[in-house]
Amino acid sequence: MAEQGEFKQIVTVDGPSGSGKGSLCQLLAKELGWHLLDSGALYRIVGLAAQQQGVSFDDETALAQLAANLQVEFKPGAPGEPAAVLLEGKDISQQVRAETTGALASKVAVYNGVRDALLALQRSFAKAPGLVADGRDMGTVVFPHAPTKIYLTASAEERANRRYKQLKAAGQSVNLAALLEDIQARDDRDMNRAVAPLKPAVDAVVIDSSVMGINDVYNQVMIEINKSL
Repeated sequence: MAEQGEFKQIVTVDGPSGSGKGSLCQLLAKELGWHLLDSGALYRIVGLAAQQQGVSFDDETALAQLAANLQVEFKPGAPGEPAAVLLEGKDISQQVRAETTGALASKVAVYNGVRDALLALQRSFAKAPGLVADGRDMGTVVFPHAPTKIYLTASAEERANRRYKQLKAAGQSVNLAALLEDIQARDDRDMNRAVAPLKPAVDAVVIDSSVMGINDVYNQVMIEINKSL
């Protein structure tokens, strides 16, 4: 596997939702000129591709084959914007992030065959000149031999507040207390799930972004990356 031998320029950034992983990873990939992996989008992409290609959501073998052969690329977006998702060269960013696609992701995520195929797909992103991998188990499961592992976190209250501001800016009616409750429930599920629970790798550098700006986090991570270059 690439992360174990011939290719070592990998930075993994794990952590809970709302900690700033997406913004950090895009900034790192853009500044370093490295590839970007948004692992959280992959199940959505598989679900969307299955729907578009008429693959049955009851056919684990066909879904796993589809996942194994996805031609996916992630491109850093503008500051504050999510990464662009390209499937076979076509921008599917809006479709991937639609609420209906989330339901499709849940249908394919139940299959071990799909999980195994996506593990191999994620590892295939490790190519020169380097990779920045955004997720929840990048440093613990997908790239356990990555030389730079970051676990980016923030208090549940701060993450809820960030999400509240985002939704309000988008013109949505939101309740801060409800957002906080949802985030705490999601944290509990992610940290206590049987498969690949959310936790820092034993050799990860833990950064709490609760009172840090993106540039401060970026500078701290770059110090860690430069140690391994």
